[in-house]
Formats: sequence, C-alpha cells, structure tokens
Amino acid sequence: MATKSQTRSSSTKELVATAADPLTPDVFRRKLVILKNVCVISGAFLLLFTAFQSLQNLQSSVNRDEGLGLASLSIIYGSLVVSCTLLPTTVVARLGCKWTIVIAMLVYSVYMLANLHAAWYTLVPASIALGTAAAPLWTAKCKYLTETGGEYARLEGTSTEAVVNRFFGIFFLMFQSGQIWGNLISSSVFQTSAPNETVPADIVEAYCGAAYCAANSASANITNVNLAPPPRSRVMLLMGIYFACAVAAAALVAAIVDQLRSDEQRDVLAMPTLRELLATARHLSRPDQLLLIPLTFYSGVEQAFIAADFTLAYVTCSVGVHMVGYSMITFGVADAAFSFIGGRLVQYVGRAPIFCVGFVAHLATIVVLLMWKPHADGIVTFLAIAAGWGVGDAVWQTQINAFYGVTFPDSTAAAFSNYRLWESLGFLMTFAYGNFLCVSVKLYVVLAFLLTGMAGYGAVEIRHRCVRQRNQYNVS
Repeated sequence: MATKSQTRSSSTKELVATAADPLTPDVFRRKLVILKNVCVISGAFLLLFTAFQSLQNLQSSVNRDEGLGLASLSIIYGSLVVSCTLLPTTVVARLGCKWTIVIAMLVYSVYMLANLHAAWYTLVPASIALGTAAAPLWTAKCKYLTETGGEYARLEGTSTEAVVNRFFGIFFLMFQSGQIWGNLISSSVFQTSAPNETVPADIVEAYCGAAYCAANSASANITNVNLAPPPRSRVMLLMGIYFACAVAAAALVAAIVDQLRSDEQRDVLAMPTLRELLATARHLSRPDQLLLIPLTFYSGVEQAFIAADFTLAYVTCSVGVHMVGYSMITFGVADAAFSFIGGRLVQYVGRAPIFCVGFVAHLATIVVLLMWKPHADGIVTFLAIAAGWGVGDAVWQTQINAFYGVTFPDSTAAAFSNYRLWESLGFLMTFAYGNFLCVSVKLYVVLAFLLTGMAGYGAVEIRHRCVRQRNQYNVS
C-alpha cells in the first residue's frame, strides 16, 4: 500500500506534469495578459464604486425632498432581489463575462446621469435598471476572476485555490479603497458650500441624532441650515464626476480586457433551469440556514443604517453634508483595516472570538448612538462612531461569507444565493421604512436583529460542536 507521502509526491508530479512550462516566452506573456485583465477589472470596479458607494451615502441627504433618495435605494435593492434569482445565469451565458460587465457598468452610469436631475420620473426607472444590472455584474466578475485564476494556476503549476484567492485579494484591495476616494471627492466638492452660520445647540440636540424624525424635520418650523440641500451647481458637479467615473470604468473593460476563452463557445440559449431557481428555496429547509437568516439580514440592515440614517440624522443634521464624506472615509479605513486584521487573527484565535468582536463593536456603538446628544463640536465622536461601525461591518462582511462556505460546502451556490437574497432584503427593508420611523426606533430595530442574529449564529456553532464531539466519540 502506498504511503501518504508517496501519494502526495505522485500528486505533485502529476500537477507539474500537466502544468505548462512557466519559463517559456509564450507562457510568460499569457500570464502577463491574465494579470493585466485582473488589474484592469479591479481598477474599473474601483472607479465605478468610488462613484456609487459615495452616492449611496449621500442619497438621504442630497435627495431628501419627498423621501426620494431613500425610495431610490429601496427600489435598487428590491430590483436586486429579483435579479439575483432570475438573471445572472442567462445574462452571462448570452453576453459573456466581459460584455456583461461593460453593459452593467453603463447602466450604473445612467443612474449617475439621472441624479443630475433627480425626480421620481428619472430616478425610479434608473434605480430599477441599476438593481437589475447589479447581480449579473457581480456574477460575471466572480466568474472571470475564478476562470482566469484557474488558467493562471495551470500555467504556473500551483494550486487553483491559492491563485483565485490571490486574484480576489487584488480585487478587494483596490475595491475597498473606493469608499475612501469617493467620499473624499464628495467632501471636497461640498466643502465650499458649507454653511457659515452655526445651528443653535438646542435645535441640534432636539432634532438630530436619535431624536431625528423625517416627518418632524419636514413639518416643524425649525431653522437648521445644515439640512438645507447643497447648491444645485455643486450637486451637478459631483454627479458629473461620478458619471465620468462610471463611463471610464466601462470604457476600460471594453478597450483593454480580453474575453474569456470559455465565453467564445458559450451557449447563447442557456437559461436558468427550474432546478437552479428552486435550489435557493429548498436550501431553506436546512436548520443551519434558517438560523443564519437573522444575522445575514442584519448584514444588510447595518450597512443601510450607516449609509442612510447615520449620515443624515447625525452628520448632516449636526455639522453639515460636507462632513459626510470624511465620516465615511473613517468608516471605510476601519472596515478595510479590520477586514485584513480579522482575517489573519481567525487562524490563531478561531472564528467565534472574531464574531464577538463584531458584536461588541456594534452593540457599544448602538448604545452610544441612542444615548449621545450630537453637537457641532463633536467631530471626533462622529469619526469614532464611524470607525466602530466599520470594525463591526468588517466582521460581518468577511466572516459571514466565510462561515457560509464552511457550513454548506456541499451546496455553496444555493447557500450564497440565500446570502445575497437575505442581505438584499435587509437593505430593502431599512431603506423602505427610512422615511416613516424615527431614528431611535430604527436603532432598536437594528439592535433586535443584532441580538437575534448572534443568537442564531451561536446556535449554529453549538450544533457544529456537538456534531464534532459525536463524531469523535463514535470514532473512539
């Protein structure tokens, strides 16, 4: 019988034998082409989401009249829920990855253009289009990076998993910085329109922060220049910059990125089968998936809260819209930093302590948001709150994804479909009730989902531990 070391040795020899010679000029050139494609796609997504993420953060402040901004975001995520279920498979099969990405990015640019003249008849159709395009965009990106990673691994004679992880690392390193650049642009544009007069402290304490209610701010006779919309010229300049970023992103992919070889022989008649469409629903019969729904839902709720409610009720209401960008830059830096740190710590301390860090960070921040009375001189507090929320968000974005992969290794497609579905529903619900509930009530809703989500996660961990102990007992 062959030993384990002999088996590993023979497997390694087979891998090397099937891999191309990495020293030949043709292989070297092909590897450079693949790296070029990965970097260009990553840079294009950076340009696109530099614009979109920053615009999302501003919608509740800039398009506050009649709740247009939050309604627009609700429509985007409502359309995304439907799109996730029906479109990605058939769109990518018909267009291929490259042109799916290009067309979807152009749809995003239409949304930026609609914000130049924000009205119901412009933003509603543009929001539906963007939400519909979002799912095929991300599916095509993931497929492109995965397939090119597999080809690069064969050329290099290394593990496909290692190369794919490396490519996704390159992508998210560039993508995560979009939160910084987009908000820096918005703050720079709006800085010149910052109000010169200071809002009285009693008005800020009475109507901002947890006390903020959309209905009261619209009907009460209060003088708060911070809530006045920025000059239209500044808004149009910002939307013009964002539109240029989105168009440039699409142009980069169209002009430089190569089409996947597998897409050249794609099945143009491919359609999602009934089995694929029902897989997400059938996956809900699994107890672990049911227990993870509240935490997955919370992931969407907390992201929507920081983007819409924190930016308007705390930052804009207290100090002005020009500070939204700086606050969200702090959020983005903390998010990116702890995404990196937490990912490294998991291998040393385990998954549960990292989840506890996210729980404590958000629980403490929610308590501060409920108790603290914001004021114009509290800039450091605003930034500290944004940083704390970013640390928690880093945990949810990285660890929930990883936990789904570990928990459902036999049905990853259906599991991640559920992940996208329930997270999108969290966004949708939070943006939908944004114009009707006071911030204090919203914070209690966020807190309820945080507590319920952590309880569900804890139950899954306990189930897994019991299964491991039972297996060890049966083996012994």
